[in-house]
Formats: sequence, C-alpha cells, structure tokens
Amino acid sequence: MDVIQDYLTKCSTIIRVVEQQSATIREAAGWFADTILAGRMVHVFGSGHSRIMVEEMWPRYGSFPGFNPIVELSLTFHNLVVGANGQRQAMFLENVPGLAERILRNFDLSEQDTALIVSSSGCNVVPIEMAELFQQKGIKVVALLTREHSEQSTSKRTDGKKLSDFADCILDTGAPVGDAMVRVPGLDTPVAPGSTVGGALLINCLKVEVARLLTEAGQPPKVLSAGVVVGAEKAVELFEAAYDEHAHRLARLYQHVGK
Repeated sequence: MDVIQDYLTKCSTIIRVVEQQSATIREAAGWFADTILAGRMVHVFGSGHSRIMVEEMWPRYGSFPGFNPIVELSLTFHNLVVGANGQRQAMFLENVPGLAERILRNFDLSEQDTALIVSSSGCNVVPIEMAELFQQKGIKVVALLTREHSEQSTSKRTDGKKLSDFADCILDTGAPVGDAMVRVPGLDTPVAPGSTVGGALLINCLKVEVARLLTEAGQPPKVLSAGVVVGAEKAVELFEAAYDEHAHRLARLYQHVGK
C-alpha cells in the first residue's frame, strides 16, 4: 500500500470540494472587499491549530492589509505541549464561556466590518461565541469549518449550538470526520489530517478574489512581495506601506473603545 499516494489522492478530492464552493467563496470575498474598501477590517479568528489559517491570511508573502488577525496566545501557543503553556490548558480555555466577549471588548466594532471564524469542528465554545457576538453587532460572519466532521460532532456549548448556527455563509475544508485521512496497515488510528490543506486553499481563494475586487475598484492592495519578484527596493517599499496601512486601519478599531 502506497500511503503517500493515498494521502495525495485524498488531497485531490479536497481540491474538488473547494472548487465546488466557488460561488460561496465569491460571495464571502465580496463582503470582505466591501469592508476593506470602506476603510474597515475583516476580523479573522481561530483557536488551537486553526491559528494556522489566520496566519495564512495575513501577514505573509502574497497577502495584503485589511485583515485583523485575532490570535489569542493562551488559545494557540501550545508548542511546549505539556507543562506551562501546554496543550491541555489551551484546549481547556477554548471552551471557557465569556472569553470571546473579553477578547472583543478590545475593539470598536462596526457593521461595516466582517468576520472569518475558523474552527474545523465548529464545536468549541470560544469560536462559536465569537461568531455569535459578531452577528449581534450586525457583522456578517463567514465560517470556515469541516462540514462532515462538524455535523457528526457534539458542541461543547450547553445549548448544543455550533459555529454553523451563527454563520452567514459556510466554507467546508472537505476533510473527513476526524480529520486524519490515511489508514496505515497494522495501525488502528488514521493519520495525516486534511483540514489544513482545505483551509489553506479556501483562504487563498478568498485572498485572490478580494485582491481582484479591490483592484477593479481602483484600490489595488499593497501585497507583501519578495525582492526576487519585484526588486529589493520595491519589496521594502511594499512592506513598509502595507504595515503602515495595517496600523492605520487598526487604529480605527481602538479609537472609540469604551465610549
């Protein structure tokens, strides 16, 4: 059995699942572009390994300002695995009711904002409450989850509601139940997750469509680009301009906090 080919074949299936969501991707990208054109920000949140998708959106090469990456270290910094700042604590904290409200208390939100909430299971409390709070503020929410896995999982909320219950549109990573995709002969449990593959595809499909819409609207984004592509001087110019724009957009989110 060629387990490498098995994984790659299943990834090909994920590509097809993402491709079938083109209309939904375009709808979500349209909302995001409207937010950015209005001078506001798209709030991107994920706990645990969903943080990967937040960082894939911004800031990195091939990305641009307009996105507010909300990465709470207590929910995502588990590289030590055990001991202080370990995975057990992070998994506990992402199911503490009320934490999402305390995080969002830091920002002056507007109905012109939009949000992208990433959670493969869509069943942990903090991401669900994030989506719920955004909707209460009149902010459109895009949920990036694994539909099949979420539908067969049990919510950690006492009322049983999931991320999908507070989403204006849903994007599916296409990964299977349990995420891991490959069965190794002699091993009882599958290995090699697929949600990161599907999630990264969705993030970058959103990114390129938003870039197209911004450019067509006469406001082409300042894309972080490598010196080998645009030249060293231009690369530095883009980096500085993109980070400055991010700072200016972020400043608006703090301007009227608590007023």
